[in-house]
Amino acid sequence: MILPSTRAAAAFLTAALALAACSSGQEPATGASSRAAAGVKTSIAYLQKQGDQEYFIGEARGARDKAAELGVDLQVVDLGEDANKAVTETQAAIGKKAGGIIIVVPAPAVGPQIVQLAKDAGVPLLTSDDQVCADGPDPAACDPAELVPRVGFSGAQMGASVGARAGEEFEKAGWQKADTAIITAWQQDVTVCTDRVKAAVPAFEAAAGVTGVKVIEVGTDNTPTGAQDKVAATISGNRSVKNWVMLGCNDENVSGGVTAMQNAGIKPANIIGVGLGAYLACKDWNSGKPSGMKAALFINGYEVGRLAVQTMYDTMKNGTAMPAEAFAPTKMVDPTNWQAEGVKCSA
Repeated sequence: MILPSTRAAAAFLTAALALAACSSGQEPATGASSRAAAGVKTSIAYLQKQGDQEYFIGEARGARDKAAELGVDLQVVDLGEDANKAVTETQAAIGKKAGGIIIVVPAPAVGPQIVQLAKDAGVPLLTSDDQVCADGPDPAACDPAELVPRVGFSGAQMGASVGARAGEEFEKAGWQKADTAIITAWQQDVTVCTDRVKAAVPAFEAAAGVTGVKVIEVGTDNTPTGAQDKVAATISGNRSVKNWVMLGCNDENVSGGVTAMQNAGIKPANIIGVGLGAYLACKDWNSGKPSGMKAALFINGYEVGRLAVQTMYDTMKNGTAMPAEAFAPTKMVDPTNWQAEGVKCSA
């Protein structure tokens, strides 16, 4: 499955924004809506995990730019990977009379507590990027009606695009399935990650025209070092494999995996890594050296930040129901086009 063109993606997004919000207790807060309508400056708190990651830096920049356009008072807070901080900063935002809260939770298990805090305070809640369930710690097991409205990307579409590109690279390389193994690496309690990797393998098979390639699932913490360590151990246990396909939830997993492979003496010609994010993949390409990172799906956090603020503003000002999900467009990039597409590498 290939992602729609930019025009199709825009049409999809327009349709998504017309959807009714899911019934997870996130109806517009009357107080916030009336304050906005009365001309009082709207205030929004944007609470992000991993705020030093290039994707989330871009997301914050997009959110600030959109807030400036709309005359919104926006406060962006970096939660790091601290679930407890997610709770305390939600409480702080409520205490500061934020009219709306947008959050990227560090861990899905903290979701119900965040939802309850916002609901008790009558503050509308929107998630960006990762899903949150209102009444349970696992969004994958959640009744769809209890999923908090979300702005971001379609995990299934992204995974399918990554898998399809990897399959195309496999076919182009002329590899045999008997000599090849696929590693899928991700933090397995993050629902959007599972959506991505589970869609990647069928898309790989369809694009490559093969079935039955060995797949090794590797649980990680979604960091480059975590993935590198786990993939290194996996390679050690599978010395008979000649060619490796490296897929994962994000650029961190794929970059860490590719690094582990190259450190183990596997040549770039025997690695097909397709990242998801492109902010780490481009560092390999910028060096000009051969790399196992063959391509990456560029997910633009800037556009997600803008869309999230616009969605929250519409709810607060006009009482517009939030969509269950709204998606921003994506783009596949590689060493030939990443700079032209505006990818910014992590420092």
